Amino acid sequence: MAAKHIEIFDTTLRDGAQGEGISFSLEDKVNIARKLCRLGIDFVEAGNPGSNPKDMEFFRRAGELPAEHTQLVAFGATRKKGISVEEDENCAALLSAGTLWVSIFGKSWDLHVRDVLRTTQEENLAMIRDTVRFFRQRGRRVIFDAEHFFDGYRSDPDCARGAVLAAQEAGAERVVLCDTNGGTFPEEIARVTREIVELLEVPVGIHAHNDTGCAVAAAMAAVEAGAVQVQGTYIGFGERCGNTNLSTVIPNLQLKLGYHCIPPERMVRLGKTARYIAEVANLALPANMPYVGKSAFSHKGGMHVDGVSKNAHSFEHITPEAVGNNRHLLLSEFAGRTAVANRISELDSSITRDSPVTAELIEKLKEKEYQGYAFESAAASFELFALKELGRYRPAFTLEYFKTLGEQPAVNLDRCCSAIVKVKVGDSVEMTSAEGDGPVHALDVALRKALEVFYPELSQVRLIDYKVRVMEGHMATAATVRVIIESTDGVSTWTTVGCSADIIDASWQALRDSMEYKLLKDGAIGRD
Repeated sequence: MAAKHIEIFDTTLRDGAQGEGISFSLEDKVNIARKLCRLGIDFVEAGNPGSNPKDMEFFRRAGELPAEHTQLVAFGATRKKGISVEEDENCAALLSAGTLWVSIFGKSWDLHVRDVLRTTQEENLAMIRDTVRFFRQRGRRVIFDAEHFFDGYRSDPDCARGAVLAAQEAGAERVVLCDTNGGTFPEEIARVTREIVELLEVPVGIHAHNDTGCAVAAAMAAVEAGAVQVQGTYIGFGERCGNTNLSTVIPNLQLKLGYHCIPPERMVRLGKTARYIAEVANLALPANMPYVGKSAFSHKGGMHVDGVSKNAHSFEHITPEAVGNNRHLLLSEFAGRTAVANRISELDSSITRDSPVTAELIEKLKEKEYQGYAFESAAASFELFALKELGRYRPAFTLEYFKTLGEQPAVNLDRCCSAIVKVKVGDSVEMTSAEGDGPVHALDVALRKALEVFYPELSQVRLIDYKVRVMEGHMATAATVRVIIESTDGVSTWTTVGCSADIIDASWQALRDSMEYKLLKDGAIGRD
């Protein structure tokens, strides 16, 4: 028997755009919609055409999207009180968006009817019926979002039931129960959803917010109670604490409970889509986000690493590849022989967990971490460290010296520091200088200028993240600092680490490792 289909309704471009710090350009919205279409999402709610011209322009460009499976949805409110739908400008804008499906929200909480709309329940129900009927008569298919439904049902069940029955009577094809304040626990969500599923003849959906940290659980509970549509944002951001995280709900429902949400062959796109949306939204994808986060399949403890290396199922509930992620065996003072041996074997296949050099490397690794280094988040630096300890590394260059200078007060705020770098490659010496908007920037630019004389491919490298961590706060400005640098050449990314009581020296170590790792992985320099 075919798996029961649960409709996925993504509102990243509408409800997600209401999240603090989120601002999508028109091109951002088009590109994100394209990714969601390719993932196989059923409905993409792309905006409110009555609220701003950018959303209206998006709907004009809807033909650019691969809509083989996905329906675009325009969003808007019921008509205003005291006027006809035909007079309502927002309803007119919603109609002009040209989408087959529209999402209409209306009030289902007596508090909102009384204190926000400041009207009667009879007028509120008329607003719902009139608006739904208006769009149905013009060939639109309507999803009715019962705003604040669970608060309303708790306060006055008859008022809440009246709102959804009015929408159904007027022709809505989906009725979605919204926990707009995000304060309802999953048990109540399930109980109320079950009652409404029994009451209505049309399919019921769930729209949960995350103000108690329960949005995903609430959505799951609603589905188990009979809901057939889940609304949310792809990686959970949105108003206040965010919405149901669809990148968690989809694999929960499809991989764990056997429902059908998206085409099975597209499940491997989950991770890539999450990373893309986070990048466009200018957010760091939380490492511990289920399924798609960097740490979702990362193992650090020695016993965990040993177990997952012998049988992945021992510490992983699914395979990372099923959702487009990867396993990471982290290297730290907690790492056992298996983790270190697995990593070293990539460099030298003759080394096993029982080789004497494995134990030696573990002890040296612990010593380096005691000094402040963190190789679990700097795999590139660990590879260079291991090759050096194995006596198999030939350095790409030798630092003769560097010097940084700062001007205070700065004459040019964009170029307030300068650096001089002298390096040696073979028998050749190159000395360069550069300016930057800080000492590390100036050092980075000067180092590149010097090395590009010998290694032109380094022009492709750029830094995409720079983090500084003070290791001993009680030491104040004399404390040891750890510098983590993430670099890319446009194809891959890698992370390096430096540690010193001198922040410039720590930055130099991480910069040096970044350049050497690029040359190593490209084969520009070899291993002995």
